[in-house]
Amino acid sequence: MSMAAASHCPPEWLELRESADAAARATELLDPLRGYLDASGAAGPLVIRDLGCGTGSMGRWLNGRLAGPQHWILHDRDPELLARASAGMAGAAADGSPATVTTQEKDITHLDADDLSDTSLVTTSAVVDLLTGDEMDGIAEACAGAGCPALLTLSVAGRVELAPADPLDAEITDAFNAHQRRTDRGRTLLGPDGASAATGAFERRGAVVHTRPSPWRLGADQAALVAEWLRGWVAAACEQRPELAPQGEAYLRRRLQACEAGELHVVVHHSDLLALPNGALR
Repeated sequence: MSMAAASHCPPEWLELRESADAAARATELLDPLRGYLDASGAAGPLVIRDLGCGTGSMGRWLNGRLAGPQHWILHDRDPELLARASAGMAGAAADGSPATVTTQEKDITHLDADDLSDTSLVTTSAVVDLLTGDEMDGIAEACAGAGCPALLTLSVAGRVELAPADPLDAEITDAFNAHQRRTDRGRTLLGPDGASAATGAFERRGAVVHTRPSPWRLGADQAALVAEWLRGWVAAACEQRPELAPQGEAYLRRRLQACEAGELHVVVHHSDLLALPNGALR
């Protein structure tokens, strides 16, 4: 991500979660997006800016689902991730048209309408919850000023379902959500409030906003992802509430044992959002 104070995501984690992200994203939002892009009748290729691109999973998911020539501009603060993302974006559009790629190591929270003047679409994946309310407002303002739609995917929703259930599930969830909303170096993160904050930010600027759920549904076939997610989830909860650490360690052992045995099923809820500029097709 490009936010100066945002947490660094190691590429191994981003690669591990890519298939779950791809399966979760709300394909129902693609028809209104395609309708808007077709109606806009812009000359030349679609110019798509992926904010906080990571290893480029959003581009790999979306470029083959949109027709016509595309030019992707990948934004991230990490040059290693930008290099990986650019190298991995070799696919073509849905109709076989070419998709080209450039990268920008630029702070996405400082983008304005002028920066987006040539942009057909802004996308993000798992970024909104790492923004502050002011930063989200700034991105919505830039999109509104440029008349640019935005597809914001996989914002954490603050709800997790684990089966079989455990008495500590709710307490770990609450502590994790508090960690997601923490104040970090003067920045109070949106966390699970990200999707509602983004909806409000775009609607205040006249956009038509569509939202859909985009849950991870993980079972024995995603055991490596479940185990890594569990470690991070419990660690964040215990960092937020250190008094949970003894119980949290035992809880994590139980959950990892169930995961290894193929007995644990997890639903991690997210939200996807499509904001179409004022006057767009509904």
